[in-house]
Amino acid sequence: MRLMHAAGLALLLTAHTAVSQPTPRDLPARAIPVPATVSPEMQAIIAQPYGPIWNVVPKSPADWKAIVDKAAAPIITALPGLREQLGVSVQPTTIAGVKAFIVMPKEVPSANRDRVLVHVHGGYYVLAPGEAGTREAILLAGFGGFKVISVDYRMPPDFPYPAALDDAMAVYRAVLDTMPSRNVGIFGTSAGGGLTLAMVLRAKQERLPLPGAIAPGTPWSDMTKTGDSYFTNEMVDRCRMTGSAMRRRCCMRTGTI
Repeated sequence: MRLMHAAGLALLLTAHTAVSQPTPRDLPARAIPVPATVSPEMQAIIAQPYGPIWNVVPKSPADWKAIVDKAAAPIITALPGLREQLGVSVQPTTIAGVKAFIVMPKEVPSANRDRVLVHVHGGYYVLAPGEAGTREAILLAGFGGFKVISVDYRMPPDFPYPAALDDAMAVYRAVLDTMPSRNVGIFGTSAGGGLTLAMVLRAKQERLPLPGAIAPGTPWSDMTKTGDSYFTNEMVDRCRMTGSAMRRRCCMRTGTI
């Protein structure tokens, strides 16, 4: 009986050691099919190849800015048609010393006339400067009937963290001077989603009134590559692969993280 107890104890100790010292799991190569459970339009997006700059390593700030300009050009070209289609106007402005755009639909419903949405654009925290960052704001203004303030926040390589967050908060504080926080919403996708969450945390730290609503779309909030989805989706999710590679390389060179 004692021998059985000793053997059982040894087995438990061995199992505990194995659990406390996990090792990576190596998976064999396999093909990942495009899911049939989404629309044909989404299937086409998922099936697209990696972006042409997903693995580009800029050697200098000038190289990085060239990448940014090249990525912005087709977006800017398409914006006039989108604005016309949705009946939206876009006016550049400066708020609290920060560049921004006032995005307005032709008509604002009565329910939204005392409301403002603050928009922080996506782009891996480094892309879509200026007008190129307004596309999502145009969509929200057009389809939702909201006045939108799109923040043209500063970005690397010239302006590392926390410049973007500082700019977004400066605009938010200025908006709070004009209306109650319950009438203010903050939204953005990807990097903009991460900034949306960061703005709420900063507002709490500064004891500012919190916005009445937030919409962090697929927020990019893990900058350390510690979440398991970074590994399970690597080379599967082409958007995640593009963003993580680009931003990680840029930020290591500019001190953003």
